[in-house]
Formats: sequence, structure tokens, C-alpha cells
Amino acid sequence: MEYGICNLAVIPLRAEPSDKSEQVSQVLFGEAFEIAEWKDRWVKIKTAYDDYEGWIGRLQFAMLGHIAYKTLKQSPAPITYRAVTQAWKKPDNSVLYLPVSSSLVFLKGTTCHINNEKFEIIGEIGETEPIDITAKSFLNTAYLWGGRTHYGIDCSGFTQTVFRLQGIQLKRDAYMQATQGRTIDFISEAKLGDLAFFDNEEGRITHVGIMLNNGLIIHASGRVKIDNVDSQGIFSEEQKRYTHKLRIIKRLF
Repeated sequence: MEYGICNLAVIPLRAEPSDKSEQVSQVLFGEAFEIAEWKDRWVKIKTAYDDYEGWIGRLQFAMLGHIAYKTLKQSPAPITYRAVTQAWKKPDNSVLYLPVSSSLVFLKGTTCHINNEKFEIIGEIGETEPIDITAKSFLNTAYLWGGRTHYGIDCSGFTQTVFRLQGIQLKRDAYMQATQGRTIDFISEAKLGDLAFFDNEEGRITHVGIMLNNGLIIHASGRVKIDNVDSQGIFSEEQKRYTHKLRIIKRLF
């Protein structure tokens, strides 16, 4: 088995080995992965953090040894930044602007080592914030299918990232996240940090958001925003209608 690690700020993870293929997720700086297949200019991978599969460009990462990968895979929640910061790459002095929740497992002091590359990290690691503060930092971020950053994010990427900054690991997609945690029977019992899931007409879970209390939810739909929610689902004041039908509420902490 071969392994790799992202040494760029963010790289798209695509459904198929093509620049025209949809972005299903993103790989952020410092995140590692298994390499499953090489195909022309593309590499099929499975991410270490959430076991998500897809294709990335073969020039968009660095190789990683088995021992380093095993160390990273078995390490506790990685050191992450909760604000966009900079990585000054030595010796060429180029600068990467790292998104929130970039992984800094190989950080020593303020220097992050990825193989023979050295990145001087410019920024501060803050204490864990209340989950609503972390979630609200994404307000007005545009919806982007497969996105995981402040520059564009999808509904499950939003919940995964917010919970990662709380030290809690979520799976990647909404229907996967719905298998985690314990069920809350009534929305009146919902509290800050509960996850609310919503289904489509076929009964498939297709949307997720974070409860702020039992009447408000923050979620990514068009943009990250706060809407009213009740036992029927999410009611959009902008559209004057229910936009998402409530399926289940789960509690992870």
C-alpha cells in the first residue's frame, strides 16, 4: 500500500479521474490518505480522516511513508487552526493560505514538517470555543458542493468541520453522519449542538444542520445561515415556506 499527504492548502477530491468531474469533497493541508490506484494524471485515494474515496491530481500531493501514515492515522484529534492562517514555505518563501481545520500533526514549535518540506506556520491555535461560536464563524459562506472551507462549503462539510474543531469526528456525508450519536425523540428536547437531519421525497437523508436551540438551526443551504425549525422542518423566512422536511435529531455529546 502507498500513502500520500496534502502539501497544498486545499485540493479537490473528484468523483472520477477528470477535471470536469464533480467535486465530492476536498483534502486540506496536512491530511493524509491511502493510494488505491494510479491512472494517467490521477490518483484514487481514501482519506485517513473520514475514509472518503475519490480522485486527485497526481501532482497535487507528496508521498508519505507507512510509518508516518500509521502515526498520523492513530494519533488523537489533529491540531487544527480555527481561522484562516498562513504557512510560509521554506526555502522558496512562497506562502499558502491555510483554511480552518487544516491538519498540523507534524507540527514542531511553529514549523510543520511534511517529508523534506518545511512550513513556518503564522497564526495562533485558540482554545476550543462554544460550538455556536464556531458555527457562526461560517455565516454567509457560500454553498459549494464538496466544500469544506470558509470559501465554500456544503451542508455536511459544514457540520463535519465545526465538530472537528470541537474534537469530535464526523463522517463526510449527511446520511453517514445520521448513523452516529443517539436519537432525540422530540424537537422540544433538542439543545445546542444536536444534529438535525432532513430527507427528500424518496426518504433519503440529504441535508443536515446544527441546532442552536429547539427553534433555530444553522445550516448550509445557498449559504450558511440561521433559520427557524420545528417538527415539520426548516422554515425559510426568505422564501416564506418550508424548505427541508425533518427526519431525525441526533446527539453526539
